[in-house]
Amino acid sequence: MTKSFKTLDDFDLSGKRVLLRVDLNVPVADGKVTDTTRIERVARTIREIADKGGMPVLLAHFGRPKGKVNPEMSLKIVVPALEKVLGKPVHFAETDWTDVSAAAAVIEKAEPGSIVLVENTRFHAGEEGNDPDLIDRMASLGDVYVNDAFSAAHRAHASTSGIAHKLPAAAGRAMQAELDALEAGLGNPQKPVIAIVGGAKVSTKIDLLENLVEKVEALVIGGGMANTFIYALGYDVGKSLCERDLKDTALRIMDKAEDSHCAIILPIDGVVGWHFEANTPSRTYGLDSIDKDGMVLDAGPQSVEKIKTALNEAKTIVWNGPLGAFEIPPFDKATVEIAQYAAERTRKGQLVSIAGGGDTVAALAHAGVKEKFTYVSTAGGAFLEWMEGKPLPGVDALMK
Repeated sequence: MTKSFKTLDDFDLSGKRVLLRVDLNVPVADGKVTDTTRIERVARTIREIADKGGMPVLLAHFGRPKGKVNPEMSLKIVVPALEKVLGKPVHFAETDWTDVSAAAAVIEKAEPGSIVLVENTRFHAGEEGNDPDLIDRMASLGDVYVNDAFSAAHRAHASTSGIAHKLPAAAGRAMQAELDALEAGLGNPQKPVIAIVGGAKVSTKIDLLENLVEKVEALVIGGGMANTFIYALGYDVGKSLCERDLKDTALRIMDKAEDSHCAIILPIDGVVGWHFEANTPSRTYGLDSIDKDGMVLDAGPQSVEKIKTALNEAKTIVWNGPLGAFEIPPFDKATVEIAQYAAERTRKGQLVSIAGGGDTVAALAHAGVKEKFTYVSTAGGAFLEWMEGKPLPGVDALMK
């Protein structure tokens, strides 16, 4: 994968207007940006373009204005945070995208090396419709296109996919890092590969599970979704979250795994609580003796040891979803212990660890290891669709 797309190293950017698609869909409260993580992720690319004499012209969406101008969703609110992170002034170019002449004038007046932020791409219905006329208007503002927004790469929008077919295109540094990590995770990984998939429901991750069993040597299934598989095997899971109507689906996935020589690793014991609240009384049960009035809310200690044994044999781990209700102590123990174990093996050079998805990022942060994995993706939907084996239009457009 990493050999198929161009990067900033492949272009002379001096004097060029560089249309840079970034993710600035940041949280805002009381008129101010409250978390600059997404800005920090793309700051390296912005600075590098400017340092090489190019002009970064930032394209981004903000919220869901549904194709219409909505002043409450103007990207102008992001300018102060951008300037603070970058340590440079940022010119703001207003437009409703029906006519880009005003934005073009701002870009024309700006000095080389300046940074320009153009108004919300979703202020025009053609953005999400990948409209050819809007693509032409967007492309007219630049000489080169760079995509640094992997989090939006699963959308075939004008600013994420369409422009890449109109201008010389490359991946920004954040996109490059993401694609390199994905290649190390499933594209061309060090084997054996173990995947951990957790979360509440099987129904949201059927495609993911069916794709993974054909690509990894072992698949750990945890969280509430593990209850559905345990139920499918004939165990009583009491009042646990369980999609009983997906019994046949679970059995089909297990059969597919067997055909693909992928070992399915399910909990062999569970931590049971009787109320879904913090520090509620809990007790560990074997699968054959789960209390009929209780809920399995975390993997038990024997299950944790079983997963550790599997990790000892793995060279690569791909992780999406917690092993229990990690937000509610004491049901965070399995997730924290396995996360810290994987991080330690990563530190020793024994494991390449790739993780992603909103709950996963929060769980690793809770375990204190978010910075200790090889790579943690904050891309959410795009990361999940990549794991499902689905095409990502924003990435495919760069693969020329």
